[in-house]
Amino acid sequence: MVYYEGSINKAVKKGALPKDIFKRFNNVFISLDTTHDLGLFDVKRLKTSDERSYYRLRKGKLRAIFYIENDDYYVISIAKREEVYQKWE
Repeated sequence: MVYYEGSINKAVKKGALPKDIFKRFNNVFISLDTTHDLGLFDVKRLKTSDERSYYRLRKGKLRAIFYIENDDYYVISIAKREEVYQKWE
């Protein structure tokens, strides 16, 4: 299952994150949820803490930050490269 943080849903509703870009990322996360193979896309492990490991998914100039818990994907942020890491930290 794929879960999106409330701020992502609000950004799509307000138009700050275009729907076509959201759909593109959503399709990727559905594929990841189905196959559980991070090697299919440009995914890189970012940071690991005792609690969880964070990953980034790259699609062009955009990035999605997410983590995996109990085979579920939790997407924290989707934004341009310059912005996504500042929002996430």
